Amino acid sequence: MVQSTTVIEAAKYSEIPLGTGLVINLEKENIALFRCSNGSVFAIENKSPHPKGGTLAEGLVSGEYVFCPLYDWKISLQSGEVQAPDEGKLRTFPVKVEEGIVYLTI
Repeated sequence: MVQSTTVIEAAKYSEIPLGTGLVINLEKENIALFRCSNGSVFAIENKSPHPKGGTLAEGLVSGEYVFCPLYDWKISLQSGEVQAPDEGKLRTFPVKVEEGIVYLTI
């Protein structure tokens, strides 16, 4: 089965706060965009991988990691991998920034 991809205009780069997330609600996805101090932008599922759930958009960004605001789990914005000793993985989405616009591939 071939999956189709769609590129959407997600946000203006300047709208993404430095150090926390911006929520993008799509039909079947709730995605958090994060802008890191080095200027990189990442998109990841906006849900904590913790068994009790929660959202990540209000988490603090350090380097290219976000910390779950409820459970303090450290999650890679590049891979979606939860860092040991905790376990889990979130879906990530390719991001491209052109002329101040952030495009997201879903």
